[in-house]
Amino acid sequence: MDAVEQALRSAFDGSPSERRVVARQARDLADAGIIETDRGETLTVATVIDNLSDAPDDLSIAERWNWWLGALETAYGGYHEFQVTTTPDTE
Repeated sequence: MDAVEQALRSAFDGSPSERRVVARQARDLADAGIIETDRGETLTVATVIDNLSDAPDDLSIAERWNWWLGALETAYGGYHEFQVTTTPDTE
């Protein structure tokens, strides 16, 4: 388990799969480097946890992530692709 998943597990309730997908999106966001460009700071585990902690308490981990990314999208643009979305089951 990587550092983001461990920190999410320590900070918030949620399922392992939800933590995994948020951690994956956080890694993708870090790899894209747009936080550094837009905010002049490196995306760290602490940054992720701090910003998710600012979200309303009744939100899930994925909803907290999307809440933060929504704010970044509004402020800078270019963050929508990093939000967590569900896809309908296909049969």
